[in-house]
Amino acid sequence: MSHIGRTAGPGKQTLRREVLAARDRLTVDDVREAADALARRALELPELAGARTVAAYVSVGAEPGTLALLDALRARGARVLLPVLLPDNDLDWGAYAGEGSLARVRRGGRMALFEPVGRRLGPDAVTAADVVLLPGLAADSRGMRLGRGGGSYDRVLARLERADAHPALVVLLYDREVVWHVPAEPHDRPVQAVVTPSAVRRFT
Repeated sequence: MSHIGRTAGPGKQTLRREVLAARDRLTVDDVREAADALARRALELPELAGARTVAAYVSVGAEPGTLALLDALRARGARVLLPVLLPDNDLDWGAYAGEGSLARVRRGGRMALFEPVGRRLGPDAVTAADVVLLPGLAADSRGMRLGRGGGSYDRVLARLERADAHPALVVLLYDREVVWHVPAEPHDRPVQAVVTPSAVRRFT
């Protein structure tokens, strides 16, 4: 378990800064090698083996890479849904049809994202997913996930709860981002598993 966040003191913003600084130090080769290992590890998950619909995302910058995993899921016959960021930070969804179906989009001062160019399926499309792959910056031994703080995936998780939908929730991280403690708020929900390049960690 990483030394990042080892003490109970750091708040979410401090932990975010620490993780993002560590990611900034990764080389292109580091990111590529980790992405290949992450895809292999994630594809071993029984939840993904049987999934008909997977809600995922396209990694950007030094995030743990997802494109190899998305392509492997499509090759297995899974329907892969990708998010489209709405002006209010909620997420719409579209189907992934290969890397050529992605457009690089920048909204305001935000970092550029890759979004599907096809038909929009509506924010409720995620409720049909068997597995939701969540971006994150860290997770702890309880399965509590630290996001970037925009609230988009808090809305997704709340939508799933309202719809009484219970997909497997899985966060994709680097090994050192499984930490001692993630500060949690009442609305935060734990994930069932964390996949890193070297391991799968499950939570009850």
